[in-house]
Amino acid sequence: MRHAEAPGELFPPGRELSRIPAEAEMESAVEGRTASVLFAGFRALGLFSNDVPHVVRYSALKRRFYVTTCVGKSFHTYDVQKLSLVAVSNSVPQDICCMAADGRLVFAAYGKVFSAFARSKEIVHTFKGHKAEIHLLQPFGDHVISVDTDSILIIWHVYSEEEYLQLTFDKSVFQISTILHPSTYLNKILLGSEQGSLQLWNVKSNKLLYTFPGWKVGVTALQQAPAVDVVAIGLMSGQVVIHNIKFDETLMKFRQDWGPITSISFRTDGHPVMAAGSPCGHIGLWDLEDKKLINQMRNAHSTAIAGLTFLHREPLLVTNGADNALRIWIFDGPTGEGRLLRFRMGHSASLTKIRYYGQNGQQILSASQDGTLQSFSTVHEKFNKSLGHGLINKKIVKRKGLQNTMSVRLPPITKFAAEEARQSDWDGIIACHQGKLSCSTWNYQRSTIGAYFLKPKELKTDDIIATAVDITSCGNFAVIGLSSGTVDVYNMQSGIHRGSFGDDKAHAGSVRGVAVDGLNQLTVTAGSERLLKFWNFKSKVLIHSLSLDSSPNMMLLHRDSGILGLALDDFSITVLDIETRKIVREFSGHQGQINDMTFSPDGRWLISAAMDCSIRTWDLPSGCLIDCFLLDSAPLNITMSPTGDFLATSHVDHLGIYLWSNISLYSVVSLRPLPPDYVPSVVMLPGTCQTQEVLEEQIEPSDEMIEYESPEQLSEQLVTLSLLPESRWKNLLNLDVIKKKNKPKEPPKVPQSAPFFIPTVPGLVPRFAVPEQNGDPQQSKVVNLGILAQKSNFYLKLEEGLLNNQYEAALNLLKELGPSGIETELRNLSPDDGGSVKVMQGFLKMIGMMLNRKRDFELAQAYLALFLKLHLKMLPSEPVLLEELVKLSSQVEEDWTHLQSLFNQSMCVLNYIKSALL
Repeated sequence: MRHAEAPGELFPPGRELSRIPAEAEMESAVEGRTASVLFAGFRALGLFSNDVPHVVRYSALKRRFYVTTCVGKSFHTYDVQKLSLVAVSNSVPQDICCMAADGRLVFAAYGKVFSAFARSKEIVHTFKGHKAEIHLLQPFGDHVISVDTDSILIIWHVYSEEEYLQLTFDKSVFQISTILHPSTYLNKILLGSEQGSLQLWNVKSNKLLYTFPGWKVGVTALQQAPAVDVVAIGLMSGQVVIHNIKFDETLMKFRQDWGPITSISFRTDGHPVMAAGSPCGHIGLWDLEDKKLINQMRNAHSTAIAGLTFLHREPLLVTNGADNALRIWIFDGPTGEGRLLRFRMGHSASLTKIRYYGQNGQQILSASQDGTLQSFSTVHEKFNKSLGHGLINKKIVKRKGLQNTMSVRLPPITKFAAEEARQSDWDGIIACHQGKLSCSTWNYQRSTIGAYFLKPKELKTDDIIATAVDITSCGNFAVIGLSSGTVDVYNMQSGIHRGSFGDDKAHAGSVRGVAVDGLNQLTVTAGSERLLKFWNFKSKVLIHSLSLDSSPNMMLLHRDSGILGLALDDFSITVLDIETRKIVREFSGHQGQINDMTFSPDGRWLISAAMDCSIRTWDLPSGCLIDCFLLDSAPLNITMSPTGDFLATSHVDHLGIYLWSNISLYSVVSLRPLPPDYVPSVVMLPGTCQTQEVLEEQIEPSDEMIEYESPEQLSEQLVTLSLLPESRWKNLLNLDVIKKKNKPKEPPKVPQSAPFFIPTVPGLVPRFAVPEQNGDPQQSKVVNLGILAQKSNFYLKLEEGLLNNQYEAALNLLKELGPSGIETELRNLSPDDGGSVKVMQGFLKMIGMMLNRKRDFELAQAYLALFLKLHLKMLPSEPVLLEELVKLSSQVEEDWTHLQSLFNQSMCVLNYIKSALL
């Protein structure tokens, strides 16, 4: 416990008044940082597929099909029956470039290395030896074949990881593009080349068996047909050749006008149908008996078909593409056309805006350049849903069919605002589109676009667009800002225009942001002419106007606290209080345009993301930068969960939403201001697998886990109390009363109980040992006083202190004693009890030392009071002791007078605060 002794200032007593380290310690601690102290990568949402072809496996044990898709540095495994995620692999150092699988292992190549994964999760084998990037893999029994871009083919033994055979081809003559193991062809592989020729090799004897001249066009796909010796060959020209490799004769040819063939698959459920994929996302279905095209699946994917596979003996087709979609089609119609059965789909283009929806922190709304609005669940993928594309007119789409939907789709959503208060009654989402004046409404419960397009009727020009939107907390009104400077209010239920702010328009320049407070009393608008305006929401009257140093880029309001954040074009951030309409904080440090901001749920942190690839966390109460980290891709959007557990980000050239866990919720985090010249480190984006090593990383020694140890005395001018409990010194003057109250009424009785093991006498006949009786009647009962006459350790330390003037050892011994021991030691200092006047003088000098150093203040008072009580009668007869007492008296009076004045001052202030009418 410590009291402060500063002029005119009093700190309340407490065990520790300060945990702030010195500047030197703080600087050294900040230098030791390696990553963000507040946020740790957790997982990625919305990633399902890329341009790597999928792999289909059949589990004989579970009798189910599983499909594996690549998502960057890891892959997902889905159960085809429900398309539920069953496994996520561990991440590899680089992006996966190709995959293959057999009944036991999944092989994934990344760079010049490929690995084998067991249980679709952990790496069990790694194969190294290629000098170029691997682009083809082919399982081959207990072996696996890999081909790199230099046309070097290596056959590996899977379990020993040893190289079995290496074949080198001349790239200018035979650049390997595809590989196939024909059915029933033992130890043989078929290789296709970009030059158009094909070669059949026996890998056991290392012999070239046959060379097919080809069709002078590069081979892009090879697929085994259901018939033995028959192979389907896809070409760069769009042709599919059904060829018998045993007799080297062509059985039939098909041609698609959509570009090169990307993948081929055959139905094996009794229908002679072949499916061929194309770079434009269309799939052609060919009848092998009639040798004709029977159907086209147009726009099966918005990008190239990466892979397609018919499940064995089932009318199901699995497709994936670079549009981040995995789809399963079922062929159960009379026309033979595939019907979409199940799918997992994310955004196919970069995201434009993300925001948490609702108050439970389990749904994230995201808009993308692909024109869709989707909702991703942070709990499970089965709760994901797509609100679809924005359509100009639903009736036209239904009347003309799906073929003409591209012409009636709305442009991508650039900004949106959502409120769930009245979502069951009417639309609760308002969105503005790229280059469009009208804003669309969306209904989250029905997962579709709403009934209204909100725009002013009098405006007919095409150069005016909607630039900012907001929706009130009650969900009844939408506020829309235009590039012309107009700010309009609309009713969300009826879509009716309910007024505009300002006489003509709200701003002279473009509106960069609009916000409404939580009680619908105040509306804040920001314009490009560097003005921030406050309006009465109901009367639309201007209340206050504030000039800014630079044009605002975006605006964000924390409704619960009334704090408004403004990102300016000069890369700085201004924070205002909408109640006082004054600037309360200004932050600078970003080196690029600020893309997005978000507040923590309690309003203490403002987190900003900018084009300089940094995410910075600003502490609003202290006005300091407390966290900063860099990413390898610039963050475009950022939003924090209403529950404060996750931070969600989206990035340039990334299709997913990345979650970062808030470390302060589950670990001790010491937040310290970062210096202006702090250089942050680069943090990798989290993968699709949940990070389990977050706690282990934080347990490592770092600057944030160093505990500050308070010194024994903060300053020599401060009166410092000891850390001993009150029971050790508070009742020293009342020991006689306590002993009298606790005096036993009768002596304790020894319980008559036998011991657990009764002693016996050794011998042939077992007998119990009788306790010996002490029959010596001459034993003296007089206590030997010679033992008590010895000097105690405390007495000896006081004698040493008289010689060297050091009393620390004596004081430490006294601190270790209890109240009774302290009284005994002080009583024995008297000459009548074996002490001496010199030792009593030493004790008084020890008390003087304690008062001079202003340490252990309460102990000095208690020890001195007990000393005076015990020896008050003999002290006046000793001049040496009287002289010491006079010195102590003046010193105690001086210290106590100053403390009492501080106490009185503090009591007066407290009484004034309690009684005054403020």
